[in-house]
Amino acid sequence: MPVVNRFLSKFVEDDPELVSEETIEEGGEDFRTIYTETLRNIQEGEVVIGRVVNIEKDGVTVDIGYKSEGIIPMSEFQEKTPEMMLRPGDEVEVYLERTEDADGRVVLSKQKVDKQKIWSRLYKAFETKETLEGDITRRIKGGLVIDINGVDCFLPASQVALRPTSDLDQFIGQKAQIRIIKFNRGRGNVVASRRVLLEEDRERRRQETLLTLEAGQIRQGVVKNIVQYGAFIDLGGIDGLLHITDMAWGRVSHPSEVVQIGQTIEVKVLSIDKDNGKISLGLKQKSPDPWMEIDGKYPNGSQHRGKVVNLTEYGAFVKLEEGVEGLVHVSEMSWFKRIKHPSAMVSIGQEVEIIILNVDRANKKISLGMKQVEPDPWQTLDQKLPIGAKVNGTVKGLTDYGAFIELEEGIEGLLHISDMSWASSVKHPSEVCKKGQALEVMILNIDKEKRKISLGLKQFQPDPWDGISERYQIGKQVQCKVLRLTNFGAFVELETGIEGLIHVSQLADNPPSKVEDVVKVGDEVSAKVIKLSLEDRKIGLSLRERPDDGGQA
Repeated sequence: MPVVNRFLSKFVEDDPELVSEETIEEGGEDFRTIYTETLRNIQEGEVVIGRVVNIEKDGVTVDIGYKSEGIIPMSEFQEKTPEMMLRPGDEVEVYLERTEDADGRVVLSKQKVDKQKIWSRLYKAFETKETLEGDITRRIKGGLVIDINGVDCFLPASQVALRPTSDLDQFIGQKAQIRIIKFNRGRGNVVASRRVLLEEDRERRRQETLLTLEAGQIRQGVVKNIVQYGAFIDLGGIDGLLHITDMAWGRVSHPSEVVQIGQTIEVKVLSIDKDNGKISLGLKQKSPDPWMEIDGKYPNGSQHRGKVVNLTEYGAFVKLEEGVEGLVHVSEMSWFKRIKHPSAMVSIGQEVEIIILNVDRANKKISLGMKQVEPDPWQTLDQKLPIGAKVNGTVKGLTDYGAFIELEEGIEGLLHISDMSWASSVKHPSEVCKKGQALEVMILNIDKEKRKISLGLKQFQPDPWDGISERYQIGKQVQCKVLRLTNFGAFVELETGIEGLIHVSQLADNPPSKVEDVVKVGDEVSAKVIKLSLEDRKIGLSLRERPDDGGQA
């Protein structure tokens, strides 16, 4: 209130009749001048001090020393406690909207004064970078609205947290500390940031952490983020990397198997690069390396129980204890079965009995065996399948060199093409047997070291070469049938299972340019025996009148 108003109010309090029309008239020009100037000094749009005259349910009557009083709605007063309750005689700051309304009263506002104070407070906070607190009330396009002392301020999504978040609804209804980063009173635009305070706090904690952080320390941290190669741990304003290889002494397929976001864990500081702000952390280093005393715990030949933790094309990995795994190769799973994939024998999570075959501590590798838990059946197989025994089997597969015959589950032997028939004319096993065919074979040999069984089929028949030297003496003339032709001669059949060769040089006295010029397949010819080799099972024949000694068998 201007000084003149305060001066005039003093007289009003002492004598209400002082400013009546009569008093003004009697006071002369000086007093009238003072009263008139007082009225003129109060301008619309000013903030003035008034005195509470009366308090009613719908409004508060306030005298600002003008020619009339104003009534302010009770809703503009926000007193909440008895100590703050308004009483008659109290002074209040009010905003003069108009000096006179239709009823001749001044129009006052308490709310506009409060808003001006708030805007002034916000501007000061903007200038001084002061921290303010407000209530996040709702979500709008691009961010949130935060109420600061009744003023809606914009909190952009990028300024809500340290990292962008798509779930802004989680902040609605919360109180938040912010800093004003943009202020435009004319447009009524205030932009706030929560992120700048979080960044400052992080930097403060980061510097404090760096001052005390040392390699070898055990520190507590919070898992902030998980990636394919590890997890980032907040140590207090600064993040360290817990690499997947430093999470456990054993196998870890993904970091999420060991840690979860938001989890509080203790880690060991492995190294600090303050220049680049990089910190390496370890979890497994908190406990001794189980491989250091592996030899004494798992000697070769010892039997243990483990759990299958992984399967590959070549075998199964079995965990013996935390951080210690070994490999059971497919070849070490069964004495007889041909295992194409370990899943045919075991599954992940299954517990199995194993034998330690070899320990390589330097490379942290252990070779395990499953079949070795049972005695090696190959060592006594010859008792079960003696040489010369006749056994029934099933043709399981054919190759160019023979047929594999399954004698019983897991036990196979090879019937070589040379043991299928005494005749040498068998070119492929399919000429003798088919896959899936039941076949009786003879045990010819068992190689325990190489774990192979040799089988025979022709051995069921007498060897036609027995007594051959008596039946086909050198110089004897014999009847034979042409079986096939080659560029070096003609093969002929002397009897079942016995073949001979008439070399091209022995087809005629004058060797022909082509074998078929002399003989054809199916021809019956009379030839002379000129060579006999029991060791090579070969007979040489000649059609010449006077065969020389150079005939070839």
